[in-house]
Amino acid sequence: MTELLELRGVVEAAPDAVAEVLLDVRPGGRSPLAPTGTVESDEGDELVVTENGSRITVTVDRTARSVAQQGEWWYRGVTSVQPDPRGARVIHQIFNVAPGQGWAVRFVSRGPLNAAPAAFAATIEKLGEQLHCAAWVVPD
Repeated sequence: MTELLELRGVVEAAPDAVAEVLLDVRPGGRSPLAPTGTVESDEGDELVVTENGSRITVTVDRTARSVAQQGEWWYRGVTSVQPDPRGARVIHQIFNVAPGQGWAVRFVSRGPLNAAPAAFAATIEKLGEQLHCAAWVVPD
């Protein structure tokens, strides 16, 4: 597994409060990461969703305050919440999990990697709105 991108943001709320919203990823949940597709299976903290023709496995790790979304053959995105002096730090990482197909990922990952900063900024903004606090993306 190779990290391709890491994005960071701050939400001026307690980490547990941010995680409570972020981890509510069932369709219709409060999380900005909640999928909108069709649920194929739902087993505790793992669900499989078909969204826009892609099959995505969403896994919640409450202890680590994280949500992992894995889809297709190469993509794994992990969004986690950690303490920060200003409240909570939200970190989004995109990994290449392709077994032995690393060369092809350079081509197919361009779209998701280019779209990730805007999608992450929207996630941070929505968390701030829901928790009624300041929230921003931390520049590189």
